[in-house]
Amino acid sequence: MSENGAVTTTMLDDDPSRAIETDGCPLPGVEVRIADDDGNTLPTGDIGRLLARACSNFGGYLKRPHLNATDADGWFDTGDLARVDDKGYIRITGRSKDVIIRGGENIACPEVEGAIYEHDDILEACVFGVPDERLGEILCAAIYLRENSKLSIDELQSFLSTKLAAFKIPVNIKFYENSLPRVGSGKFDKPNLREQFLENI
Repeated sequence: MSENGAVTTTMLDDDPSRAIETDGCPLPGVEVRIADDDGNTLPTGDIGRLLARACSNFGGYLKRPHLNATDADGWFDTGDLARVDDKGYIRITGRSKDVIIRGGENIACPEVEGAIYEHDDILEACVFGVPDERLGEILCAAIYLRENSKLSIDELQSFLSTKLAAFKIPVNIKFYENSLPRVGSGKFDKPNLREQFLENI
């Protein structure tokens, strides 16, 4: 990312699995750590916020200090979720904004999307949260089905119950007749989808 340049790499003498299954270890002069929401360093293997500190970190955004994600100790919050192994290699697992907190339980949207894609009738799936007065957020899923699919919402939720804990199953699901809306980069347009769901709640 442009805020800190290169952060990790794999080495020429690494086992091939390192290059395939991790995002590398810190480059010389770079520090990384995995932290919880309060900034406490997490144990090896736990998933948390990926922070980076190096001389190559940027100094901040011109005339936009409120956007600076670097703390007083120089740690930059990458916005990624990751875990670190016992050799110091990290594995990015998602984005922090892709985590929904439902009734105090953290739900990673990519995990739920992965389970949905295991169903043969699914062409596209986008999972996101919307505000809920009682639970804080509830999980929603926008789904584009294969042509002539007869899959129902109840059937999809039943399928997901064999893959996910009950609290991770989307309670609000909408099937779309066409491909889901996307932004210029090709990613799903979650703000647009979220607005569509909020209009119907």
